[in-house]
Amino acid sequence: MTDKLFNDDDDANTPLTAEEREQLIPSYITMRHELNEAEQINIRQALRWVMSRKRDILDQDFMNQLHKRMFGDVWRWAGQYRTTPRNIGVDAYRIPMDLRQLIDDTRYWVEHGTYPPDEIAVRFSHRLVAIHPFPNGNGRFSRMVGDMLAVQLGCTPFTWGSVGLVNASETRAAYVAALKIADSHDIGPLLLFARS
Repeated sequence: MTDKLFNDDDDANTPLTAEEREQLIPSYITMRHELNEAEQINIRQALRWVMSRKRDILDQDFMNQLHKRMFGDVWRWAGQYRTTPRNIGVDAYRIPMDLRQLIDDTRYWVEHGTYPPDEIAVRFSHRLVAIHPFPNGNGRFSRMVGDMLAVQLGCTPFTWGSVGLVNASETRAAYVAALKIADSHDIGPLLLFARS
């Protein structure tokens, strides 16, 4: 089993450009597991920061700041929108506009009770992944923001497959499969996965 730092063999991963790869901050990182560990430490710090006081989740500036908090000790581009095409996501020039639309839609859903709270949070998280605003970390970012929105709406944070699935690769595969079904306008499997 290889532990390549930048594994482009997984089509569920968002590949980074050469320029984005050069913006890795810790010089000791040469293996994928070291990168994952550094990012996870950074994400835990961001979670502590975000829980330290009430935040306006449905705010673009906050979302950029959160992404920077989640990945800023690891990547220089953290919190900055991507400028290049990806294997998923909208064209880069559409990111600010599509995020604004998502925030407006979500505010409307909350105000008018368009969907139950869990569904609002999952729909919000799914659309964030579909927009794919950042060079990387979009899935982890969207799940954290989805959790925060669920809590703000009076629900508990989601488990995102950590209860019913045995290992990380199985959980990731189930998450990606549920996202693809949600892309076809069937949110049901992603809702089930979020609470599994």
